[in-house]
Amino acid sequence: MAFGVKASKNILLLISLLFWLSGAAFTYVGSYFITSYKNFDDFRIDDYGLVPAIIILAVAGVMFSISIIGCCTILKKSKIGLGFFLLIILLIFAAEVTALVFGYVYKPSITEGLYGSAYNFFYMYDGYNSQSQAVDYLQTQLQCCGLTDYTDWKNFRWYYDHKTVPESCCRANEPCSGKLEQPHLLNTEGCVDKLQKLLQGVLNFALLVILGFAIIKFLGILSISFIICRKPGNDYQTLYA
Repeated sequence: MAFGVKASKNILLLISLLFWLSGAAFTYVGSYFITSYKNFDDFRIDDYGLVPAIIILAVAGVMFSISIIGCCTILKKSKIGLGFFLLIILLIFAAEVTALVFGYVYKPSITEGLYGSAYNFFYMYDGYNSQSQAVDYLQTQLQCCGLTDYTDWKNFRWYYDHKTVPESCCRANEPCSGKLEQPHLLNTEGCVDKLQKLLQGVLNFALLVILGFAIIKFLGILSISFIICRKPGNDYQTLYA
């Protein structure tokens, strides 16, 4: 029993230290997700997709202070403090599970209707307006051209007027006139599919991080419960003559 108590305390100390790292990790993940999301905000992706990231940042905001509380409580061996620490871990665990659920539920909404909103931007492309800037940014960053592929530009006003695709369709470091007859000089893949994969990949990464830290919190809950519920005197061994 004494070994179990000692092991549980060591686990809790490790978890307290991990709170520092998890706070930094959660801040990075939440910020990275929001930044990736907002980079393509002009295409009006459903804002509910930001719910998991907001929860992640909220959890990260209390991580550093909790780690201090946890270390002090464990070192002072206070059952009241352990109970308070258990409550905090339970709340964070619940928040992480909530983030996982929201992430799973709203995962389809991140890319839902993406094709329709992107179509309007491509159709209004004239090389100067805000829609044009958004399209050029999208095509440059994702190295793509058109919605489903580069030939989609035949359906838009820009191609009717210029008989070429925008320069943002050209491969990097390649002299390019933007003519469809020279596909080897163009990024031929469509943007919608690439943008969907990017956003889904970022969300999957965020959910995996949340799951990993949720498992750690679950171990902490078990360890605290073991320490609090143990009966007094169980640390002693029976001596035989």
